[in-house]
Amino acid sequence: MKILILTAGSRGDVQPFVALGRGLQTAGHEVTLATAALFESFVQGYGLNFAPMNDELLRLKDDPKLAMDGKGSKLALMKMVAPMLRRMLDDEWHIAQQGFDLLIYHPKTLGGIHIAEKLGVPAYLSLTAPLYTPTSAFTYPLLPQLNFGGWFNRLSYKLLNLIIAPYAGMINKWRAEMLGMPKRANMSELVRADNGQPTPILYSYSEQVIPRPADFPPHVHATGFWFLDNHSDWQPSAALTRFLESGKPPVYVGFGSMTTSDPRAKAKQVIEALRLSDQRGILASGWGGMKADDLPDNVFLLDEAPHEWLFPRMAAVVHHGGAGTTAAGLRAGKPALITPFIGDQSFWGTRLHMLGIAAKPIPQKRLTAENLSAALTQITSDPSLCREAERIGALIRAEDGVANAIRVIESRN
Repeated sequence: MKILILTAGSRGDVQPFVALGRGLQTAGHEVTLATAALFESFVQGYGLNFAPMNDELLRLKDDPKLAMDGKGSKLALMKMVAPMLRRMLDDEWHIAQQGFDLLIYHPKTLGGIHIAEKLGVPAYLSLTAPLYTPTSAFTYPLLPQLNFGGWFNRLSYKLLNLIIAPYAGMINKWRAEMLGMPKRANMSELVRADNGQPTPILYSYSEQVIPRPADFPPHVHATGFWFLDNHSDWQPSAALTRFLESGKPPVYVGFGSMTTSDPRAKAKQVIEALRLSDQRGILASGWGGMKADDLPDNVFLLDEAPHEWLFPRMAAVVHHGGAGTTAAGLRAGKPALITPFIGDQSFWGTRLHMLGIAAKPIPQKRLTAENLSAALTQITSDPSLCREAERIGALIRAEDGVANAIRVIESRN
């Protein structure tokens, strides 16, 4: 089959699809991955065909006025993104017209289900968290995880309608102008208008972390995490090797692509927490990261390293709760602390805490050197956390989420 994968967002939204694309290609399919032009070398480096979309949304992360630590202007963000989203939709449609037999899309792309409907091809919605399937087992993952059970939990998924509503007019205008299709009343409804069937969903998480709810319908699949491992030529710097060998295993602290209004102040806060807890630490500067000069001997500032190489060498991991980083920490079998910024990050923090493998999450707005220090002490010294993290890690390492997803796709097409 000729398969088009559409995704948008940060590297955490792209990397799982690169893993899936590689697996599909190995299974004999021709795969094109379409996402922001910024990721062209990353995608092509894994041997996949690449189709560029505009990367205006990603570049907003460089604007300090829109920092994601609670101090940025969300109103300013909303005003800026609408025309960017329209241009992204146009890019998706132009790419899709090249001719494909199957479409796999992240809902952030907004256009996936509409393009599949217009072209009359099968489609799969895919993402890392169970945002599109109402259940009585837990509340909507973007809400605080207050489990009131039954009807309340299912009702909470109505929030999805409110999230999509601001973009409904723009999407319907695009449907009319670009696709020549009538308006769609409910943008969160995943039933295909052309055939009346629900769109199959591939959730790329492990049921070891989120057991399958009894009320999930059969077209919804949790396949296991989609890991991307191919860093055989990557080698640590001499400085990083010396640091790792010079003392007890350090704690990893990194916030992925999340931006902060003051990267130096954030680094100072973390360094103080490491001092108070008597821990060695690796600070990830990363995309949104932290900045620091004159580091103490117990702290190493890291630009980049593959999580699958780095995390097994850590005592614990502290991060923002992005699904990809969460998955990497789980597989490594390391206890965690999640300090969420936005979105489903709080969901992952609460989920890991419920599993007994993480400290209670601390939202970034409430993070201090003192409460971070206390959490660091807990996750590095509580033997029950360490044992349970390793137990779940072993189970996840035994899974093959990509292979499971391919089986689902090939069995239905």
